Amino acid sequence: MLEGKTIVVTGVASGIGAETARTLRTMGASVVGVDRVTPTHGDCHTFHEADLSDPRAIDRLVDALPSGLNGLCNIAGLPPTAPPAFVLKVNALGLRQLTLSLIHKFANGASIVNLASLAGLDWAKSLTEIEAFHDVGFDDVDAFCERFDIHGARSYFFSKEYLIAWTYANRWTWRARNIRMNCVSPGPVETPILKDFIATLGARVEEDMKIMDRSATPADIAPVVAFLQTDGARWFRGANLTADGGMSSHIALARLGL
Repeated sequence: MLEGKTIVVTGVASGIGAETARTLRTMGASVVGVDRVTPTHGDCHTFHEADLSDPRAIDRLVDALPSGLNGLCNIAGLPPTAPPAFVLKVNALGLRQLTLSLIHKFANGASIVNLASLAGLDWAKSLTEIEAFHDVGFDDVDAFCERFDIHGARSYFFSKEYLIAWTYANRWTWRARNIRMNCVSPGPVETPILKDFIATLGARVEEDMKIMDRSATPADIAPVVAFLQTDGARWFRGANLTADGGMSSHIALARLGL
């Protein structure tokens, strides 16, 4: 389904990124991996080391990547236990800069998939912060966090809220070239950083997980990301696929007393 396509995957060394690379390769794609550490698996045809919290590293990465790319899977992300400014730099700013800088290297018809989260469910309640963040650069993040009291776990939630809103906003940005952008919002996933979420969010996450029959695995999420890279997903534009085992539906109904 993806034969002849070259797709960039960030966060490729572990978790959902590693499983996405594996899935894409199985489907015939040529995978270009990006991470801060070299992956131990062999599912990348080429690999580039890059720190997405550093704009200069992103510029070097973009220069090194080939033209004619057919897709980008923005999987790399930090958990809420990381310093707030660092979370926003990787999960939002770095992702945004990489994506926008690669537009000229995308082939027509390319697909951009952003890994959001159930944590971004209430993005519409953060419109003031989201609008302000549009103009924030890497040097402005600390001041932004202070201005809007973004500390601790709130940094992760806001990064995903922004990502969902940004995906919606870019539904038609590159329509003339048939380049589409969508996102996937998992619930809790059994990855190396799940323990960080539980340690930070504590009872809230544990209570949610009791409602679920199980947490997701990377193998539950990667096929959804891969699907959005196929031609079968060509009419998804600005969509947020909630691969969360029904958790967002449960929350919506519970808030309405249903």
